[in-house]
Amino acid sequence: MFDAILFDLDGTLIDTESLAVKAGLQAFAEVGFPVELGFMHQLVGRDEPSGAAIIAAAYPDLDRLLLQQRWTAGFRAGMAEGLQMKAGARDLLARLTHPVAVVTSSGRASAHHKLGLVGLSDHFVEVVTLEDVTAAKPAPDPYLLAAARLGVSPARCLVFEDSEAGAEAAHRAGCRVVQVPDMVPSQGRWAHHLAASLLDGARAAGLKV
Repeated sequence: MFDAILFDLDGTLIDTESLAVKAGLQAFAEVGFPVELGFMHQLVGRDEPSGAAIIAAAYPDLDRLLLQQRWTAGFRAGMAEGLQMKAGARDLLARLTHPVAVVTSSGRASAHHKLGLVGLSDHFVEVVTLEDVTAAKPAPDPYLLAAARLGVSPARCLVFEDSEAGAEAAHRAGCRVVQVPDMVPSQGRWAHHLAASLLDGARAAGLKV
């Protein structure tokens, strides 16, 4: 049914979104602008420049450099304590025979660092990052680029995503989309299959795993 399988990284394969939200809540409080969890949910699945624009619009007087420093320090401390895989991720990757790629809104160095921490680097023939595109998710560009690099049609790609922005990007690219929500619940507007787990979603899409 498919020529390639494409995965988002944060919140889909690895449990980084919870770390990022926890570190972000602490960082906002430390710089004097405590925020609610709902505000943090607006940033899930967004690349850093898009997230910065949302923060700047909501809190124009906030010292964004100091916030980023505190947030990054907290996030790195969380990863240093141990980065976990999402449920079923390792099993699913081990069972796939298709070419597999990562399509992430993280920067290149950050993406490869995280993949190395959980021992996944050798699974992927391509890693498309923020630096590889001019328009990040929810634009379709990252998924269109991944398909082009693999030499396959986007319509023949199955995508696994957790966020609305990521699912929208994959849907607009013409891919088949499995959405497994992580931090933020979803009605699956952009998904062909809304699932509780990666393995459930893979089976719903027709993969024999």
